[in-house]
Amino acid sequence: MKKPELLAPAGNLAKLKTAVQYGADAVYFGGEEFSLRTACDNFSPDDLKRGIDYVKSRGKKAYAATNIIMRDGDFDGLYRFARELHDLGADGVILADLGALDVVREAAPSLPIHISTQANTTNHRSAALLHRLGAKRVVLARELGEADVRELREKAPQSLELEMFVHGAMCVSYSGRCLLSGYMAGRDANRGECAHPCRWKYHLVEEKRPGEYIPVFENDSGSFFFNSKDLCLIEFLPQIIGAGVDALKIEGRVKSEYYAATVVKAYREELDRYLDNPETYVFDPARLDELRKVSHREYSYGFWQGRPNGGGQIYDRSAYIREYDVAGIVTECDADGNAVITQKNKFSAGDEVEVIRPKGGFLTMTLGKLYDADGAEIDSAPHAGMTVKTRLAEYAEPYAMLRKKRML
Repeated sequence: MKKPELLAPAGNLAKLKTAVQYGADAVYFGGEEFSLRTACDNFSPDDLKRGIDYVKSRGKKAYAATNIIMRDGDFDGLYRFARELHDLGADGVILADLGALDVVREAAPSLPIHISTQANTTNHRSAALLHRLGAKRVVLARELGEADVRELREKAPQSLELEMFVHGAMCVSYSGRCLLSGYMAGRDANRGECAHPCRWKYHLVEEKRPGEYIPVFENDSGSFFFNSKDLCLIEFLPQIIGAGVDALKIEGRVKSEYYAATVVKAYREELDRYLDNPETYVFDPARLDELRKVSHREYSYGFWQGRPNGGGQIYDRSAYIREYDVAGIVTECDADGNAVITQKNKFSAGDEVEVIRPKGGFLTMTLGKLYDADGAEIDSAPHAGMTVKTRLAEYAEPYAMLRKKRML
């Protein structure tokens, strides 16, 4: 059985390192131009070098997203960026535009090309044509179900790699090609500037009664017509692998380091459990419990088991479910558990926390005495980014995180 690649989002250098530490086989990121995620930090030229070097030195892969819908004024810059990625040793470039494909082939002929889900690839003929044009991999449209993926894999060239999203936010529009943000907010979603109007609250206006806004209630907050549930396919890893998918992709470049750590770890551990012994494998629901501890909307299976119809939307709210906060990230720790922590959210002596680690299960403990960077005892850590010293229940390697359940 071919081991699929687990591909994680990296919105900045810290998230890239976190994803690698928690088990990603590859990461994808954007530069300062051409990326569909302008809301995340993205990578400066210096960060690109540092990030690619970090990933490759650990035997992992690095892919750059250049997946905006191109205009003529973009191509000179894209040519230079493709050359830069090639020289830095990137393992591939993700693009959605045929003009961009042509430019990258010319600028860096040996740089592998992956076709973004924004290209809406839903059938084997499109996949085969893209392969003939130079694509090494196609990221499948998110609207495909298991039977669709199996048929496409059977009919497409076997030398073409297939990638699909298995986790993260879903777009109300087909494969993310949406005009709603541009129309309502003047921000082009196909250029990375989406204002997420699909998450807004809407009222109904009847044609002959302009100005009369009729509320459509699911609850007292109103109705959210376009608000898609998040995708979560961790329960279907055997079927996804059996369908011939080569790479499993996690969405979330705008999400936090904690999100990257928790989601990557859950998929890594469940994927490895299955690959170690497929004949006796049974899904571990504890992994799903972990995925519920990150900020998320209600989970769904997307299109994997067929069209979701009304079940794929959330109509009564737009807020995330967020039951835990990350309190801090371990930067140093000795064998006795004496740790140095960078604060992310306020925590105090006596707090109940869980310590999640790149390897092994999480620790549950009560925090003892806390000390500041100078060794003075403190009651709490209220300041963002402050250095805190404390003793953990046992050793936790760098990139381990302290999370605390939110008070409801």
